[in-house]
Parts: sequence; structure tokens; C-alpha cells
Amino acid sequence: MKTEILRTQSIAYSYDDEGRAALRGLSAAFYAGERVAVLGRNGAGKSTFFLCCNGVLRPASGSLLLGGKPVGDKAADRMALRRAVGLVFQDPDSQFIAGSVEADVSFGPMNLRLPEEEVRRRVERAIRRLGLEDLRRRAPHTLSGGEKKRVSIADVLAMEPSLLLLDEPFASLDPENALRLEGILDDLSQAGLGLVVATHDVDFAWRWAQRILVFRDGELRADADPETVFADHGLLAECGLEQPILYRVGKRLGLSPLPRMVEEIPTCETN
Repeated sequence: MKTEILRTQSIAYSYDDEGRAALRGLSAAFYAGERVAVLGRNGAGKSTFFLCCNGVLRPASGSLLLGGKPVGDKAADRMALRRAVGLVFQDPDSQFIAGSVEADVSFGPMNLRLPEEEVRRRVERAIRRLGLEDLRRRAPHTLSGGEKKRVSIADVLAMEPSLLLLDEPFASLDPENALRLEGILDDLSQAGLGLVVATHDVDFAWRWAQRILVFRDGELRADADPETVFADHGLLAECGLEQPILYRVGKRLGLSPLPRMVEEIPTCETN
């Protein structure tokens, strides 16, 4: 039985007084160890949804359930939500507040007023998991794009969340760093962390996600497995999405099941 971490029930949000909705009655649930991709055009509501799930924004209507219990307006409830649901922003620089990687990663646990020994344990664990041992004394703003992204993830992991939301984590990364980050996400998923990744990369969503959410104009247009989502031509056209390359190749070759990785495509043997 899957362990539910977070559920949104008909949440709505508007950024101005004119009633232009960024989210329109959106409901979804997320579970431990699950890999979810969120797809949609720019402005579809993906980032706003993440900010509501993390408690940075408060929905105008609807509710959040954390571990099956309603999240209220009390400070303790909001703090519990932010501890359980970590958010990694698209721009790593927007998260950095300290002069060194080690100090930046320690900031969150220290704000929880944890014992010094516990803070040290969390920081060391996060730095080790993200491969930042040789960068701990460096200033975050002097690092490369891939290094900054790993530090921003370590910042959130040090809070030991149950669910991690990542907004366009592969943006501006070169292929080598993108591959390394994907491996890190796989390791975190295997460790039981729920992962929700907003992305425009349908090929990544196809090979990595167990479930896909499709947003359009602040509404959830689909919540299904990748095979169902990418077989729906009407949905893809409506939401400005394309079928992944491997999906199309598998269909053309008549393969079943459809390949998720290049290695799953059969090769022709010649005598």
C-alpha cells in the first residue's frame, strides 16, 4: 500500500484582484518513493502549484492534506508543511544566502533549532549524497551551473523532507550534468523520497516518471501513467506537447512494451 505524503483538494490561486486564476480547483496526491513528472506550457500553473504545495503561497480556496491531516493556518502547521515538502527552485542563485556551501546547507537545519550534533549529521549526509565534499568551502555563487544545482538540492535535503518538488531542474544544464542529476534523482527515489519534477523535456518524463500530470491554464488536464498520456493525441495537441522520441520509435517498430531506454530497442543481427 502506498504511503500518501501530500494531497491537494480543489486548490485555487490568483495573483491579482482581477480574478485571473493561476490555479483552478486543482486536486492531486503524491506518495513516498513515487516519481512524478509535471508537464505543461509556460504559464500553465506548474510553479504556482509547487509554491502552494510548499506553503510559500496560500491557496485562495481548497485545502492541503499532509499525511492525511488538514494543513491549517497556524504557524506550526505551515512549518510542518515546509519541513515535509521541500522545494528546489529553477534558479539556484535564488536559494543561496551564505558564503560557503557548507554554511548554506546548514542554514535550514539551524533554523529548526536542532542540536548542533544533529545539524552536523544532516549537513554531512546532504553534502555526501550530492557529491559536494570538495566544494564545501567554496562560495555557492562561484560554482558552475551543475554544481549550483546540486548545492540547491542539498540545501533542501538537509531539512529531510518526505516529498521533494523540483522546478525545471535540468534548465541550462549541459548533457553531462543533466545525466548526473538524473542519477541523483534515481538514488533519492530508491531511498523512498517522493519526487515531483516540473519539466518541458518529454523524453525525460517518458523514461523516468511513473506518473505524469499535465497542466493547462491552471487546470489539471491529465493524471495518468506515461503510456496513457502520450497515447492521447488530443491532449497533447491541446497542451502543446509532443510524443517522446522513444515512444514514436517503439510505435513505428511495433514494440510491446514500448521502450523507455535506448537499450530496450532490439538490434538487428547480421550473419
